[in-house]
Amino acid sequence: MDFNLVQSLHQKEIAHVSNWWKQLGLATELVARDQPMKWYIWSMACLTDPTLSEQRIDLTKAISLFYVIDDVFDVYGTLDELTFFVQAVERWDCGESDGLPDYMKLCFKALDDITNEIRQKVHKEYGQNPIDSLRKAWITLFRAFLVEARWFGSGKSPTAKEYLENGIISSGVHIVLVHIFFLLGFGSTDRNVEIIDNNPSIISTTAAILHLWDDLGSAKDENQDGHDGSYVDCYMKEHQGIEIESARQHVIDMISDAWKVFPGIHFP
Repeated sequence: MDFNLVQSLHQKEIAHVSNWWKQLGLATELVARDQPMKWYIWSMACLTDPTLSEQRIDLTKAISLFYVIDDVFDVYGTLDELTFFVQAVERWDCGESDGLPDYMKLCFKALDDITNEIRQKVHKEYGQNPIDSLRKAWITLFRAFLVEARWFGSGKSPTAKEYLENGIISSGVHIVLVHIFFLLGFGSTDRNVEIIDNNPSIISTTAAILHLWDDLGSAKDENQDGHDGSYVDCYMKEHQGIEIESARQHVIDMISDAWKVFPGIHFP
């Protein structure tokens, strides 16, 4: 009976997210990835408690915007447009986005709307105003996307270290965990907010693990066109003559080392 009740709850949440996504119109405007079910699964896996229905829906909305904005930087925008897009988001003023293409304006408005919606809910539930932290997280993500766009638009190959340091941000893990942090009411003290704003090791290490695993296999499995680059590719360019198997083993060792960081992490 419990299983059936939770299953029914998840189905209602998926229907809610699907309707929101259709009304948003981004899939039609951009011909972007249209995968609300996939984006919801992330939220369902992160927030398993049946009582967190509203939080799962809000997190899914943020995750969906991450994927759409990723497509904007990888597929749609020119470097000049993307630079202007980042500058507009840094100012966070939708009224100053007149120079942007229509699809970027639509993305920015959707981002502003969902960020304000989450701000209002967190403030109502916990008495906290997370707007500065949420905006800072998105701005940091946009800047990381722009760094990648400049690298691959110019044909410049970053070092493996540069690629991973930027990829820890562009992976979106920080965006997801910052939203979870506030949606669950953990921003109760200035100290906690300061920690989450500065991308603590529990976030950056998680992002490194997921990013490296993605570079090892899933990007290739999904037949992506390679615009995002790969740590393995960057590492092999730095170490001419190395075999692909050795490069992959190096990445597996890095993942193993990253897992060892977690026992040393202390929570305030």
